[in-house]
Amino acid sequence: MITIGFGLIGCGGSAGVFNKVGPSARSQKALRDKNPNDGAQMIAAGEGTPKKRETIWDLFTSPDQNINVRVNKYLWNASLETLNFLPVESADPFTGVLVLGWGRAPGSSRSYRATVLVQDPALDARSLKLSIQTRGGPASAETTRRIEDAILTRARQLRIRDKNL
Repeated sequence: MITIGFGLIGCGGSAGVFNKVGPSARSQKALRDKNPNDGAQMIAAGEGTPKKRETIWDLFTSPDQNINVRVNKYLWNASLETLNFLPVESADPFTGVLVLGWGRAPGSSRSYRATVLVQDPALDARSLKLSIQTRGGPASAETTRRIEDAILTRARQLRIRDKNL
């Protein structure tokens, strides 16, 4: 019975996804009942007050030590910026998987979709895995290489910009 309760806590509320140790299920439910329309509130581990999160990008700058995002933020952001003509279907910064739906590049008549895997926290070409598909099958190796180069170039630009601040 206790195992089922912990399983439901881990799957049910957004607070359980981000915390390994936190308030009891009863206090989490009380907090959700108190603010039912505010899905962006989380409870930081060990604290009894809600912590507001605005966007998914807040995970990269979180002071909470229980949240571990093990992907390179520059590659992640550069992938989103470079492939901004494709709609985001799924984004998981914990595993580094970004699934983008069908869309057309500006000035192109061909539809593409992409899957990006950022598998390492290092800003390195080996950290980035990219799969591009067209309606007729996989995109050419040349197209994939050019997009990878654009993502890596943008990631370096983002890192340089941050260092200059």
